[in-house]
Amino acid sequence: MHYATSCRANGSCRCLFQWCTILLLTFSAFSNAAIHPRDTDYISAAWYTGWHSGDFPLSNVSWSKYTHMTYAFATTTPDSSVLNLGTSDKELLPHFVAQAHQHGVNASLAIGGWTGSRWFSSHVGSPENRTRFVTAVSNLIKTYELDGIDFDWEFPGDPGIGCNVVASNDTENYLEFLREFRRSPEGSKTILSLAVFIKPYNDSSRGTADLSEFNKVIDYVEIMNYDIKSSTLVGAGSSSPLDDSCAPEGARLGSAVSAVQAWMDAGITPEKIVLGVPSYGHSFAVSPSDAYQDESTHMVATYPSYNSSLKPSGDRWDGGWGLDVCGNEQGPGGIYTYWGLIDKGLLNKNGTIRGETSYRFDRCSQTPFAYNLELQTLVSFENAMSFSIKGAYIRESGLKGFAMWEAGGDYHDVLLDAIRR
Repeated sequence: MHYATSCRANGSCRCLFQWCTILLLTFSAFSNAAIHPRDTDYISAAWYTGWHSGDFPLSNVSWSKYTHMTYAFATTTPDSSVLNLGTSDKELLPHFVAQAHQHGVNASLAIGGWTGSRWFSSHVGSPENRTRFVTAVSNLIKTYELDGIDFDWEFPGDPGIGCNVVASNDTENYLEFLREFRRSPEGSKTILSLAVFIKPYNDSSRGTADLSEFNKVIDYVEIMNYDIKSSTLVGAGSSSPLDDSCAPEGARLGSAVSAVQAWMDAGITPEKIVLGVPSYGHSFAVSPSDAYQDESTHMVATYPSYNSSLKPSGDRWDGGWGLDVCGNEQGPGGIYTYWGLIDKGLLNKNGTIRGETSYRFDRCSQTPFAYNLELQTLVSFENAMSFSIKGAYIRESGLKGFAMWEAGGDYHDVLLDAIRR
């Protein structure tokens, strides 16, 4: 394996946290570390996708390693009194809840998602619609004996996927809805979480909203520190960086550290912040002439140029083909789950690099990269080392825990075990 260090543009290198050098130099020492106690104060969570149950059945979930599990998704419809479970294996949801409860795990249902949030704005946009929406959510809680609801509306005040209904006062209306939900009989006793983008919600003036009132209503937010974009002006970067303050200026597009700080600055307290972490990575089409920092050693380059018009195909779970919910044609997503990297031959089962693949662990983002010469593909992904470092950051920062998208993307709990140590 090949290691490299990413530094500041001026050549200086630093370690953001007092423990990260220890983690990088003595990573093997964590293999025998005690597992974090399974308690309700520290959240060990993941999302479970019903549409992947054929490959990853409920029996494959390591329930004893989780405190919370969220079923994805119920989606919004034009009618605020109706939520749709049709795309997520509605028949499996009762079994999901039963399995979770059998193992002492809190069972939540996610509502919305990237493709399922089209009607959130109208659902919270009037007193009448808010009341109908509260009733619809409450009915799901009672019907399926849910412990929690995870609202996954990532972009209030923004069209999101491109065709979401949107209003300038979405954030204010969202807060009013959450307050009403909390006052309802079911909502008053339900775990209430919000899956959120790395940047806090905007207010009606498009500035960052004061979210201190949200902090009073919710149990926690899950900051989704993944799918971070790269810039063709700078080159391919990490899709889930821990830190980006040491990256080139044009590549500082978001990270766990900056996102957590932004949400705290907006009014969410650290004990109500869960860090969202991915069991997958993103790929880039990179030519061999751009891929290597040192061709003689095949040292993978830092921020190599990539062809944004040529999106590589990912593993067999890679979505994006056909028309999206807005009617737009999609190509491959270029996504590799952790097991997909093994399945495609980029990694060995023990996590080491395989075949015609070169490796770099970026000391700035604290994440790995792999380049496959035959595929001419660079992948930004997560491994045991990067997840262990993120777990240490969560505890060092006093955050509430982690939530992984998704449970089925791991391989034999390599990532899960690493972040729990």
